[in-house]
Amino acid sequence: MTFPLDLSRYQSATAWPTKVRRTLWRCIELSLFRYSPSKCFGWRRFLLRLFGAKLTTTSYVYPTTQIWDPKMLEMGEHSAMASHVECYCIDRIIIGNHCTISQEAFLCTGTHDVSAYNMPLIVKPIYIHDGAWICARAYVGPGIVIGEGSVVAACGVVVRDTEPWTIVGGNPAAFIKKRLVTAGPPSAEERHVQS
Repeated sequence: MTFPLDLSRYQSATAWPTKVRRTLWRCIELSLFRYSPSKCFGWRRFLLRLFGAKLTTTSYVYPTTQIWDPKMLEMGEHSAMASHVECYCIDRIIIGNHCTISQEAFLCTGTHDVSAYNMPLIVKPIYIHDGAWICARAYVGPGIVIGEGSVVAACGVVVRDTEPWTIVGGNPAAFIKKRLVTAGPPSAEERHVQS
């Protein structure tokens, strides 16, 4: 007895390249990426670019950072993701220039529609504008825009966009105060002296 082949229950064939890419990336991430020496930023940039990430030559990603899908990641100049950052990029995560994502921060582009019985997946991009700092163990949810120069305090839970040049914190993150900066980013000469 033969059964008709019903493909309606399965995802389309276009999903296979993503699954294959994700599986290969996970193998690379758990080996060549994770166990690379801490200072080998160029090697990790190479691996991430190989899987579609858009990085500059001054984007810094530490070896214990977890990136769900490098193809969805974009980082600007002099930006860094520190140890144990989790970057759950089902959708795009775009990080501007001179941004810092501190230890154990969680950038999450996926959630579920809890008003539906089967709770379908909802994905929305995250945008982190120039000069922002996501402090240790902070959470940034799907669809959030972190304004230019904003600071999300340690353990803050961001569920609404942040205004430029503000400091937010708490659960849910709320306005704490304006961020006042007394000096701009260092010039090329100052960076050379510092290194």
